[in-house]
Amino acid sequence: MAKSDYYGTLGVRRDATPEEIKKAYRRLARELHPDVNPDPETQERFKEITQAYEVLSDPNKRQMYDLGGDPLSSAGAGGFGAGFQFSDIMDAFFGSAGAARGPRSRARRGRNATIRVELDLKESAFGTTRELVVDTAVLCEVCQGAGGAPGTHPDTCDICHGRGEVSQVTRSFLGNVMTSRPCPQCGGYGTIIRHPCQECSGDGRVRTRRTIKVRIPAGVEDGTHIQLAGEGEVGPGGGPPGDLFLEIVEKPHEIFERRGDDLHCTVQIPMTAAALGTILTVETLDGAEEIDVRPSTQSGQVIPLYGRGVQRLNESGRGDLLIHVNVETPAKLDPQQEELLRELAKLRGEERPPGKFAPGQQGFFSRLRDAFNGR
Repeated sequence: MAKSDYYGTLGVRRDATPEEIKKAYRRLARELHPDVNPDPETQERFKEITQAYEVLSDPNKRQMYDLGGDPLSSAGAGGFGAGFQFSDIMDAFFGSAGAARGPRSRARRGRNATIRVELDLKESAFGTTRELVVDTAVLCEVCQGAGGAPGTHPDTCDICHGRGEVSQVTRSFLGNVMTSRPCPQCGGYGTIIRHPCQECSGDGRVRTRRTIKVRIPAGVEDGTHIQLAGEGEVGPGGGPPGDLFLEIVEKPHEIFERRGDDLHCTVQIPMTAAALGTILTVETLDGAEEIDVRPSTQSGQVIPLYGRGVQRLNESGRGDLLIHVNVETPAKLDPQQEELLRELAKLRGEERPPGKFAPGQQGFFSRLRDAFNGR
């Protein structure tokens, strides 16, 4: 069977750093996780990237893989020819081939799981409590993780006699080498479950749907990950559970734009209100509040409401609410309104106001002159 290209599976270079491998796996896991995309082909792809990450994230397994071995084979670390493995060479040099490793445990740690939680802005700002429905693996209540039917016990393997491994002599360029392999009959466990539990089929766990209540802290934002230790799936053989990660997805708000802990919004006011000043009622996360718009307010000015933003995550205090003012110029005037504005312009000497350029700007003729002069 052709060896899998784990680097290609994760889309990283062969000299990728552990951090680059972790980032690549997390990015792919978010796209391909069964909780996000239940398509069978996607689930198979998720298994492939998880297997690749399991090897490349472990320095020993990665070294073994780079040397041509298969760190996930039942034999442990194969790949150097029929009946001879990388561990055989190490054993031959360091004299550990005859050392008994002992049977391995059936109990293994469960896998982690990630689910997405959608929050509105107010829930993100002040925190909330959610009841989440999780499809996961839990301890089999019939066998309590042992895997055997009630009233039965695993039998000692009659090939390895409970050692979990068998030894053999292999001829190599080093001479006769004593090597050990996981027992082919018991798989290295040292025991055989002849009467599996009918509830879990010997796995020690069953799939179920459960509801958990979680407290989401104030100040989380889009992309925040919350780790719930021990809330993932129970491992095979009744092993300890993995962790559950909540990925926060913050829904856009119709009024406010969030930038860190600060909120931004825009209010439209007529030019008369901007010139004379007014009092406006605006919405905040805490309810409606009145703000004072001072006379001569210009379009683009910002009115701050301190402490009306988002609660800072794991800190005291809140961000600010920044209100951007946009002054509206009337598009249509009736004759009376036009006359009044003309009278105002006359009183202010603005019937034909001189044009003014902002710093760094030029008029058309100045730009044309500079073009001819080669500037």
